[in-house]
Amino acid sequence: MTATAPRPPFPPFDEATARQKVQAAEDAWNTRDPERVALAYTEDSIWRNRDAFLTGRAEIVAFLRGKWDRELDYALRKELWSYAGDRIAVRFQYESRDTSGQWWRSYGNELWEFDASGLMRRREAGIHDVRIEPAQRRIFGARPEGERGLPIPFR
Repeated sequence: MTATAPRPPFPPFDEATARQKVQAAEDAWNTRDPERVALAYTEDSIWRNRDAFLTGRAEIVAFLRGKWDRELDYALRKELWSYAGDRIAVRFQYESRDTSGQWWRSYGNELWEFDASGLMRRREAGIHDVRIEPAQRRIFGARPEGERGLPIPFR
């Protein structure tokens, strides 16, 4: 992968710029385009995602390809939890179905750390999955414009 242009907003974050960063991440992940998503991370970005430990964009792209091959109809919501300096914490929920057709809602928290150019250099994610019935779904595609910035339901 090639070098990436700076990604505003830049740290240190205030509430408005932290919210902007969170919404940009949600928008990118909802594309389910691994190459596009990976461009928001430094070349040597370090990740912990559940029990997977990754380093660098190539590993991130491979991970995301596998993720979205398994997690079909993936749709995500992120919410700002906290911010300070070059760090942001978010909570999130996403829904997807597996190849057998079973729907899942996944709940989690992420800790992010950014470099001076606005690229994420560290991401740590803890995620828990709950089986749901199709009638229990509440996340359908990308967040509509009128819902941006609203809290995501707790349950």
